[in-house]
Amino acid sequence: TLFCPTVKQRCNSMMEANHDGEFGCTLKELRSLMELRGAEAISKIGESYGDVQGLCNRLKTSPTDGLSGQPTDIEKRKTVFGQNFIPPKKPKTFLQLVWEALQDVTLIILEVAAVVSLGLSFYKPPDAERDHCGKAAGGVEDENEAEAGWIEGAAILLSVICVVLVTAFNDWSKEKQFRGLQSRIEQEQKFTVVRGGQVIQIPVAEIVVGDIAQVKYGDLLPADGVLIQGNDLKIDESSLTGESDHVKKTQEKDPMLLSGTHVMEGSGKMVVTAVGVNSQTGIIFTLLGSDKKQDGSVENRKKAKAQDGAAMEMQPLNSDEGADAEEKKKANLPKKEKSVLQGKLTKLAVQIGKAGLVMSAITVIILVVLFVVDTFWIQNLPWIKDCTPIYIQFFVKFFIIGVTVLVVAVPEGLPLAVTISLAYSVKKMMKDNNLVRHLDACETMGNATAICSDKTGTLTMNRMTVVQAYVAEKHFKKVPEPENIPSSTLDVLILGIAVNCAYTTKIMPPEKEGGLPRQVGNKTECALLGFSNDLKRDYQNIRNEIPEEKLYKVYTFNSVRKSMSTVLKMADGSYRMFSKGASEILLKKCYKILTANGEPKVFRPRDRDDMVKKVIEPMASEGLRTICLAYRDFPVSEGEPDWDSETDILTGLTCICVVGIEDPVRPEVPDAIRKCQRAGITVRMVTGDNINTARAIATKCGILQPGDDFLCLEGKEFNRRIRNEKGEIEQERIDKIWPKLRVLARSSPTDKHTLVKGIIDSTVAEQRQVVAVTGDGTNDGPALKKADVGFAMGIAGTDVAKEASDIILTDDNFSSIVKAVMWGRNVYDSISKFLQFQLTVNVVAVIVAFTGACITQDSPLKAVQMLWVNLIMDTFASLALATEPPTEALLLRKPYGRNKPLISRTMMKNILGQGVFQLIIIFTLLFAGEKLFDIDSGRDAPLHAPPSEHYTIVFNTFVLMQLFNEINARKIHGERNVFEGIFNNLIFCSIVFGTFIIQIVIVQFGGKPFSCVALSIDQWLWCTFLGFGSLLWGQVISTIPTSRLKFLKTAGHGTQKEEIPDEELEELEDMDEIDHAERELRRGQILWFRGLNRIQTQMDVVSAFQSGTSFQGALRRQASNSSQQQHDIRVVNAFRSSISLYEGLEKPESRTSIHNFMTHPEFRIEDSEPHIPLIDDTDAEDDAPTKRNSASPRNNNNAVESSNHLLPEGTKSGTPSAPGSPLHSLETSL
Repeated sequence: TLFCPTVKQRCNSMMEANHDGEFGCTLKELRSLMELRGAEAISKIGESYGDVQGLCNRLKTSPTDGLSGQPTDIEKRKTVFGQNFIPPKKPKTFLQLVWEALQDVTLIILEVAAVVSLGLSFYKPPDAERDHCGKAAGGVEDENEAEAGWIEGAAILLSVICVVLVTAFNDWSKEKQFRGLQSRIEQEQKFTVVRGGQVIQIPVAEIVVGDIAQVKYGDLLPADGVLIQGNDLKIDESSLTGESDHVKKTQEKDPMLLSGTHVMEGSGKMVVTAVGVNSQTGIIFTLLGSDKKQDGSVENRKKAKAQDGAAMEMQPLNSDEGADAEEKKKANLPKKEKSVLQGKLTKLAVQIGKAGLVMSAITVIILVVLFVVDTFWIQNLPWIKDCTPIYIQFFVKFFIIGVTVLVVAVPEGLPLAVTISLAYSVKKMMKDNNLVRHLDACETMGNATAICSDKTGTLTMNRMTVVQAYVAEKHFKKVPEPENIPSSTLDVLILGIAVNCAYTTKIMPPEKEGGLPRQVGNKTECALLGFSNDLKRDYQNIRNEIPEEKLYKVYTFNSVRKSMSTVLKMADGSYRMFSKGASEILLKKCYKILTANGEPKVFRPRDRDDMVKKVIEPMASEGLRTICLAYRDFPVSEGEPDWDSETDILTGLTCICVVGIEDPVRPEVPDAIRKCQRAGITVRMVTGDNINTARAIATKCGILQPGDDFLCLEGKEFNRRIRNEKGEIEQERIDKIWPKLRVLARSSPTDKHTLVKGIIDSTVAEQRQVVAVTGDGTNDGPALKKADVGFAMGIAGTDVAKEASDIILTDDNFSSIVKAVMWGRNVYDSISKFLQFQLTVNVVAVIVAFTGACITQDSPLKAVQMLWVNLIMDTFASLALATEPPTEALLLRKPYGRNKPLISRTMMKNILGQGVFQLIIIFTLLFAGEKLFDIDSGRDAPLHAPPSEHYTIVFNTFVLMQLFNEINARKIHGERNVFEGIFNNLIFCSIVFGTFIIQIVIVQFGGKPFSCVALSIDQWLWCTFLGFGSLLWGQVISTIPTSRLKFLKTAGHGTQKEEIPDEELEELEDMDEIDHAERELRRGQILWFRGLNRIQTQMDVVSAFQSGTSFQGALRRQASNSSQQQHDIRVVNAFRSSISLYEGLEKPESRTSIHNFMTHPEFRIEDSEPHIPLIDDTDAEDDAPTKRNSASPRNNNNAVESSNHLLPEGTKSGTPSAPGSPLHSLETSL
């Protein structure tokens, strides 16, 4: 190739600039080349390098053999052109995490209080005035007691430091785990390159400039490159350009392939020209100052951040969605909602936090009032200036007590428990072949009610073999001997198989002696290549004769064509095309068939029907996949056909043979599916195979039982049933089908997506369905993203599928999904166990501190002791209870679903029962302990009094009761045996044991900082005995049937979209996400105002009618509140159309609704409830279209619609807020 001298000069000067001028082009040149597109790029390659071949020569690589693969050469390329690696952001240092943990509000309050207390303890008023300050201040006889005043402040600071370090350490180790996980995901990603003439797979990071990479359907391109040879290559460049149309890549028009883009169809080879930070994606990420690889952990780090703020009522976990939203914006798909569990927990934590805040405020107020009344009123003392510091010291002490009540009340262990539980599960799930990419997927899996699984590779082994064939007019039940087939037919057959299978598909010798040969590439094609080997012919010889470059044209397989064709140019200038594809599709295009002597004869439609009945259906009913092989000749006389009009090309074929390919069911699948069904999870099979094959396999797996009335549909029929006349999909139609549907055959990726979306959005079942989906193909991306949990196949899956998924199955096995369900349920149960334990402690500690403070003017549990209790019950208990290993028993119950409360009635019974027991014991000890144990009373001690035995016993008993109750908390469904499997969990045992030892140390040697005195042996025994009592009491509680205790309420429901009234949605429009916590705080007020408002308005309307005046008066009050205004206009319109306002309320079903409202104070909306036609209801067309229109004049329908537009983007995809809730009915009836 000739270069203009200027280019040559420029190259040379550049080479000198580059430290070793080995290569004919520099990094900078290549970078600028990759920034061009289409025609510009081609002309640039033309003028600089001549053609792509010239570029390869400059890069010292061969388009056919690739790089030599010598380590020195590879290293040199890495130094000159960079590595294919985008450096990750630095992880947060430990100190940064400590700083973040310190941001927690409750801790800051404590720190301030401790510092004030410290400062005041060093101030000593002159002794003489001491007595004037009231009797509470007197009574410090001992000098060195006063000296010890600083200890309490210091101890509080110390325990704060402890809590902070523990939190930071947890975050740090979590971070480390994510990095490990991330790097594992990266190492698993391999790419196919040609080196030294051999096709090998190397890790993506090892790719260097000059490598010849083979790209195929479903790849995520790891580096930039220029196309050398391509077949029908189409690329989705939306990740870089934002254009969703697939871009066709050819050497002539647009050969530039960019990293980070997805291959949607076709295949090809490219020479790599830019890697790592110099590739297009790398450049973007360098600009962002971050990197692509870490987006998983960035997201999770956000989560961690949200979760280490312990005071959850101060900052509800809404920063979770931050990173998620960023990621999802890129994918511009509706973002998934906050995970079910997190929603419930946030809500619960806020409720508990509010209660704690109120309690602590009341405690402080009572203490202060009692003190002031006592000192200045009963003792009648004046406020003396000298005494001010002493009074302040008292107030600080009261404040500290208040704060400790708050600290104990706020369950900051909750986020910790969730995180630990999830992190632990994720780590263990690795061993069960589940690689979790998004933490909350693990927990969502526990709620799954439906699994839509692929057939090939998930339910079956994905080792395809040809077992039957129809060739030369005979149906062979096993692979025929080559002698039984005419040689002409055999030659055509073998040639067609060899060239019309992707050249990346091969059969390799087995790794071990006597093993099965390895199948590389597309498994269906492997079966055909194996068939050619069984016919004693070697396909490799043909491939060596006709290398991939010589193929004239290739129509690659895609989900629309469902066939693949390759065109060869013959020596005489004619063309021959080989096709293979699904038999029922290709046979329609055949008009000849090869006979027993190898001659083609006419193949009429009725012959075809015969063949379908006699050959294809019998094969399919045995679960075989049928593939038709055919060919077509284009003679020279006809000239060159128009290759782009596929319909004209792919017709008039001659059928060579039809083969039946078996893909045996994995042996462990039927058992796994039985487990799923027992666990209340419906398994559906979605496959591209024909319906008979699908039905046969489904029966083998146990998805279909003989004699059940379940549906098996084909994609076409499914589409026909769910669409209305206009061809739009209707949710109601889907609702009629999906509950019965078990097999969807011949389905396209869009059908899969439609089905998943239809099941998720459906409201017919009593609980909203949580759907898991498995997928391996590129086209499964949308369905995987839409599903609540997407599983991608680790082995057969394409990169695109893995990108879109939440969990990667590293062994492609269905039974791993069952393991995921087990772990997910375990997470849920772990958190419930923790809650049961935590709430008991909270209730007891808060009540003790509160009543103690009010009666004895001093909390029986001191600040430092409270912090220790807090540490045990939060941090340690979350570790101990969150790491329980799962058991098979978890699969015996039905899934919880979205509306199941976190705290069931059984748990509530346990919490209240244990709480009552502990309170009785502690109050007995507190008010009668000195008599029982014959010791001095610890009540009414002065300000800096030394610790008393009495209070030490109270504290010790309290802690021991918690320890024993921790064992009770291991079971939440009211089981008897709480010790079952306790030794399987070493962490639990060691924590309980460790806590006990530390407790001994604290009591015996804690002294002043912990306000403890050493106890004698029998006092210890009594404390331990009382603690052990909680185990015995637990047995008593579990004897009482929960069903008797009607008064118990559940707590911790998820919030549903429908619960949010319109008015509130409008107020929420400024916020990015509907924040459950905020709503909790405001809901009460809103209800009141709205209730009053509505009564008033309706009164006004009535009076307006009576006086016959205009409606203006009635509506003026509402001017500020637009939606209220519309509501009232609706009321008025209802009157105008002379419908009784109460018509809706006279129907019997509405009564149940109001009754429901009374019995469920949580405003739960049960989806199955009949909708009641009310004036409020305007979304008649969304829901059941019955009896609705009567009560709601159509002309003011905009009210609800308007509130829908104001939903934040993320919630758009949810159901429209349906004012059919009992809540509305009650208000309207007011």
